[in-house]
Amino acid sequence: MTLEFHSKKVLVTGAGGFIGNRLVESLIQNGAHVTAFLRYTSRADLGLLRFLPPEILSEIELIHGDLRDFDALERATRAVDLVYHLGALISIPYSYLHPVETVETNIMGTLSVLQACRANNFKLIHTSSSEVYGTALRVPIDEDHPLQGQSPYSASKIGADKLVESYARAYAIQTVTVRPFNTYGPGQSTRAVIPTIITQALTQPKIQLGNLAATRDFTYVDDTVDGFLKAAKLEEMTGEVFNLGTGTEISIGDLAQMIIALIGKPVEIATDDQRLRPERSEVQRLVSDNRKAVQKLGWQPSVPLDDGLRHTIAWIQTHLDLYQPGVYGL
Repeated sequence: MTLEFHSKKVLVTGAGGFIGNRLVESLIQNGAHVTAFLRYTSRADLGLLRFLPPEILSEIELIHGDLRDFDALERATRAVDLVYHLGALISIPYSYLHPVETVETNIMGTLSVLQACRANNFKLIHTSSSEVYGTALRVPIDEDHPLQGQSPYSASKIGADKLVESYARAYAIQTVTVRPFNTYGPGQSTRAVIPTIITQALTQPKIQLGNLAATRDFTYVDDTVDGFLKAAKLEEMTGEVFNLGTGTEISIGDLAQMIIALIGKPVEIATDDQRLRPERSEVQRLVSDNRKAVQKLGWQPSVPLDDGLRHTIAWIQTHLDLYQPGVYGL
């Protein structure tokens, strides 16, 4: 097997996160020398990296720091060929309560990465979010769809995306932006709806959810990671944006019914007002047009939703002690 990243030096911000840890594992399996940039805690927390096989974890260089610290990023990226920037505050409910921290981390953190890129001349894969589109004005949503800031989180990601766009234009840095649509899979926290449904369905007779009518385009984490890897192989990186979604949508209510059926026990579904977004902030419909990624990256999602849900249910059943079922976490 050809190792596509053989001897490449790659740094991943947000490496301990849900997508980040899977990306790190895939990069090492593809021959890369990986540095994980992790947010500092007094416990030197590795996040989900701690679940990687020991032979993989032993190959990772670990650096703890803050995205907003340009000096730390500049030092960490002096010898790298490529940076995957995934580090961000990603919780929408948390952004309602802490908009300043969300904006500082997501916008100023991205600015630090871009400044380091100018200084050290590496290629940059920047992570966006389908939330930047807001409620669909047309479907499926292509990369030219208007950007709508319907939460402090989505506004912060729009700002970060536009900074990346401006640096590609103004300073000719080599960058690509990937825009995942509702990635899910093993290891994800109950900040996201699928683990929320699964943990409650496994342990309780009733599931508490928010808006059951909203639709989302759910993409399995391994497919998303494959899109990240393929984005790095572009010969010319000129600031283009690529949607990473399946092109299909399902309502939260139907998703809950599907998960309940896969678990195989009777569970009631109820609406919890605490879990509803402010009315004008709710994103009612997200479904991707992924043709650009298919055509230009050679990317194609391959994991059907029911298969991905089975993998996710199995992982959560094995690691249920990591969760607090029914607790509405931010």
